[in-house]
Amino acid sequence: MHTYHTPLDLVRERSPERPVAFARPDALAVAARWFRKNFAGDVFYAVKANPEPWVIRELAANGVNCFDVASIAEIERVSVHAPGSRMAFMHPVKSRTAIASAYFDHGVRTFALDSHHELAKIRDATGDAQDLNLIVRLAVETPGAAYALNGKFGVSAFEAPDILRAARQATSELMGVSFHVGSQCMRPSAFQAAMAQASRALVRAAVFADVVDVGGGFPSVYPGMIPPNLTEYVAAIDRGFAEMMVHETTELWCEPGRALVAESTSLLTRVELRKGDALYLNDGAYGSLFDAAHSKWPFPVKLIRGEGATDTPLRPFQFFGPTCDSIDVMPGPFWLPEDVREGDHIEIGMLGAYGVAMATRFNGFGDVETVAVRDAPMASMFGLAPQSIPSPKGETGAVIKLTRAKGKKRRRR
Repeated sequence: MHTYHTPLDLVRERSPERPVAFARPDALAVAARWFRKNFAGDVFYAVKANPEPWVIRELAANGVNCFDVASIAEIERVSVHAPGSRMAFMHPVKSRTAIASAYFDHGVRTFALDSHHELAKIRDATGDAQDLNLIVRLAVETPGAAYALNGKFGVSAFEAPDILRAARQATSELMGVSFHVGSQCMRPSAFQAAMAQASRALVRAAVFADVVDVGGGFPSVYPGMIPPNLTEYVAAIDRGFAEMMVHETTELWCEPGRALVAESTSLLTRVELRKGDALYLNDGAYGSLFDAAHSKWPFPVKLIRGEGATDTPLRPFQFFGPTCDSIDVMPGPFWLPEDVREGDHIEIGMLGAYGVAMATRFNGFGDVETVAVRDAPMASMFGLAPQSIPSPKGETGAVIKLTRAKGKKRRRR
């Protein structure tokens, strides 16, 4: 992977025809080390957030060597780029072939489930193995999340005790509970509340959990979405864990995705046409800008012009992607210099999570080149000095800067 000092250096060297993903391994390393230091348990990276090989290698190199995988393809990728890592197959619905391959071919021993049928599949596909770690996914209330994730997976509070008892009886290894408070959770208290719900389910089932997996939901920072400091999330989880009816040896796990990788990548797009306040780009809703289109997130943006910066006033724009589909639109608003024109490049920040990973090949678009850069991300939850980019008022300044959280790691084993 070729390395540039900044995105501007690439634009000055050549005007790329297709979108370019700017990888920031240094930013990813900082995030990985923060979670390893501050979360009082095992950190399983949610591979779906960004399965790029360089991401997996960088995380493993910085101590995050546990991975939450959702498919055989993800398992194979981790096996290649982080050999010897620990994997947990946390998709609650898996094919028998996938379960067998994970167990027999890749040594996966941890499987999630949220039904009696899935438990029976896991037991059958593994030959009724007794060395399984079985994690029951619970449905919990998800206040304060940008995406609620309790509608598709998770056993209800009413059904949970029976499944928990069945999972406990099915293995002589670890049995645990997991949940997901929702993606981009803006309330630390949501974790503590979910842990209380999980504790009540365990009490009703009259079983102890060997694992409490608080899932993902740890947020990143975007314009208009500035979450509390990550130390507040860790503190809420610590309080929730202390209040649960668990053993002293019960393990605490988490599955961060967005918070680990959001800052690690931005996207360079090119303006193909301007119509008033509408900019037609070479990437869009079917490429790396899914959230900008369907969730209407106004990601931070920066104009990159080969001859240097412009000092013209800013105005709001909307983006259209390159496909012929009329829903390929990102409403923004995206604040850019009012003289933006065809041939200009626009860097869109904070796309390390669910950016390139979501790209399709619809209409023949979607190919993205990846290069590394050494500058800082546009915003940071980890104390990195953000880029200097224009603000809507016309000043030049950092979009967002949050101080790095400090804390000691306490591990419950």
